[in-house]
Amino acid sequence: MSRFILMAGGSGGHLFPAMSLAQELRRRGHDIQLMTDHRVGAYGEFPASATHIIPSATPSVRDPVKFVLAGIKLVWGTAVAFGKLLAIKPDAVVAFGGYPVFPPFVAASLLGIPGVLHEQNAVMGRANRALARRAKLIALSFARTAYAEPFGNKSLLVGNPLRDRVLVAAKTPYPAITATSPLNILVVGGSQGARVFSDLLPATISELPPEIRSRLRIVQQCRPEDLDRVTEAYRQAKVNVELASFFSDLPERIASSHLVITRSGASTVAELCAIGRPAILVPLPGALDADQKNNALVLETAGGGWIEEQATVSPLSLGTRLLSLFSEPDSLITAAAAAKSLGQPDAVKKLADAVERIAQKGTNS
Repeated sequence: MSRFILMAGGSGGHLFPAMSLAQELRRRGHDIQLMTDHRVGAYGEFPASATHIIPSATPSVRDPVKFVLAGIKLVWGTAVAFGKLLAIKPDAVVAFGGYPVFPPFVAASLLGIPGVLHEQNAVMGRANRALARRAKLIALSFARTAYAEPFGNKSLLVGNPLRDRVLVAAKTPYPAITATSPLNILVVGGSQGARVFSDLLPATISELPPEIRSRLRIVQQCRPEDLDRVTEAYRQAKVNVELASFFSDLPERIASSHLVITRSGASTVAELCAIGRPAILVPLPGALDADQKNNALVLETAGGGWIEEQATVSPLSLGTRLLSLFSEPDSLITAAAAAKSLGQPDAVKKLADAVERIAQKGTNS
């Protein structure tokens, strides 16, 4: 048995693939511990024997004072992680991005503990770029990953690891569509929801023809402060809807959908592809490296989805898109198959194999 420490930022996009790897490594008999930040509790119980909260911060280049304070906190976090790693003595560490992984990964490097970086997006994140030279292996989710080119000699394409329940949901066939059957739409804006969908979707749906509205079954994630107004908007539109600020059973809800309207974070795109569901993708605007736009382009290029830019999408344009898709259900079925063709259900096994090899090399060195 080996001991591994997984490191992840406290968002679902980082924690979900880490959770997937933890599940697989535990099945193989290894001890797993987690280093992350305070947000970890929002995503349910993580499969680890221990969880360590490490001080961290995200540097802001726009504010010199915050930049300096963040640097001090990162140094402090590195010292805290250094002490914990000395006590735990892991065989290897695996980091999944976000600045919360920076202190423990640097500490592991200083202690000579072999480390693996996993990049979920089609654009290598800034924290991972800063840590890349310290890694023994960089595991990629996309064959073409911007900014990863200089590290090609130690990169490996594995895909984005998926949680067990996603792999189970991936066995669900695409729901049949008839001329009168319900039309299931899932609307999610990432792990914390997106206000743009609370503003956009009710206005879009209310303008659809009554014969379409009567068939809609909408499941939508909203921020808590938006629930009441969105509920009222759908009530006036006379649409069957279920609203919540978080869905713990999201993979199953994706599987039961005919169409998903969503942001295009890496984990979301990976789950859409594994389960095989078409999506209208609205990338998060303003990202420094346009990572969500690049993730969405992979799916759109393959024919598995359609990009709508937040700056230009409107109730009229989105409604036109929905009418076109529902009028030609074969287009949804074709897109579902295209998304499914991009799925990488063996990603977690490939990553686990690579992590075990790195640990074995470290033990023998």
